[in-house]
Amino acid sequence: MISKSEVFPIGQINKPHGVSGEMSFTFTSDIFDREEIPYFVFEMQGLLVPFFLDEYRFKGSTTGLLKLDGIKTEEQARSFYGLTIYLPKKFLEKVENTEIEADYFAGFSLVDAEKGLLGVISEVDQTTENILFVIPTKDDELLIPAGEEYIENIDHDKKIIYVRLPEGLLDL
Repeated sequence: MISKSEVFPIGQINKPHGVSGEMSFTFTSDIFDREEIPYFVFEMQGLLVPFFLDEYRFKGSTTGLLKLDGIKTEEQARSFYGLTIYLPKKFLEKVENTEIEADYFAGFSLVDAEKGLLGVISEVDQTTENILFVIPTKDDELLIPAGEEYIENIDHDKKIIYVRLPEGLLDL
């Protein structure tokens, strides 16, 4: 049985394409094209289920069409509409950090080189031009910029992001 902690998101199924079970999808990482990845994982009725890839082709830089083994009709393909596409974390070391969806980092601890543990990221705010990690505090919340220039290392296994924040940022 696959658990949510063993996978990471790389895209989403959009809608059926045609009548033979093909589906359109968007992706944030093309790791499946650069590495030999035989299957995608989908959450279906609360369980994470692997589906082997029959074929796929690109339509644009972030969109494509795919066919999964055993999915032969438009009706079967429609049941995947809106589902997130996951890959096992064993492929993470081959993925650039910029290719991972920001929401993936909710639940990670944020550790600053100077101040130490800042807290656990409760959500990732993508409503502004700069993506922010939201960390609840006793009185309010910390909003920490998720810029690559501040991130020193990410430990995906321990769910820790190590940062070096500019002096005074936490005092704002």
